[in-house]
Amino acid sequence: MTDTTVAPSTLAALLSSRFSCRAFLPDPVPEDVIVEILTMAQRTPSWCNTQPWQVAVTDGDATERFRAGLAEAVRTVSQAPDIEFPSGYHGVYRDRRKETALQLYASLGIAGDRQASAEQTMKNFDLFGAPHVAIVTTDAALGTYAAVDCGLYVNTFLLAAQSLGVATVPQAALAGCAPYVRDFFEIPDDRNVLCAISFGYPDLTHPANAFRTARADLDSVVTWVSH
Repeated sequence: MTDTTVAPSTLAALLSSRFSCRAFLPDPVPEDVIVEILTMAQRTPSWCNTQPWQVAVTDGDATERFRAGLAEAVRTVSQAPDIEFPSGYHGVYRDRRKETALQLYASLGIAGDRQASAEQTMKNFDLFGAPHVAIVTTDAALGTYAAVDCGLYVNTFLLAAQSLGVATVPQAALAGCAPYVRDFFEIPDDRNVLCAISFGYPDLTHPANAFRTARADLDSVVTWVSH
């Protein structure tokens, strides 16, 4: 009898090899590969199978027009996310956030250079040079749990892309420019801009892609209840 079970090592390999890419090659991803990523992502589970996500995907000139307008918007318009950003980071969350930033700056050789660090932050709005971006929106009326479902969709998209050799970086930062994003993609008012996923082929020679973030030990996030 043929065993059709997918080896656990397959998922483990995808999870361990995926990283947030912060420098892309200009080469576009073929349309059939993008369609395959989207088809796999569509298998994401959701509450009552509502599938609340909608996705706008750019390529070619559209990416360049969006990139240019986004850079202008972030410099000239106040942040206005559809879903409120965290009011602040504290405790272990602040520590993890800081550690990631320090790893990135050390990799780039700009640790302690505030101007260079600020310039690196602005690369979010250049899509890190990616040839494509996917904008993920959620149905506002379905509330928090629809946003959670869309988060599952984002993760499936990331792993599907990784399985096909396509690098990604999920970006909540772009949601701060929700009015510009809404206008560019003609997103209706009944949908919230949740996040973006910039994607393409990675520039593995770039120092921004040379570090990997750590994950917390199970003991710090799991409570075992046996009685």
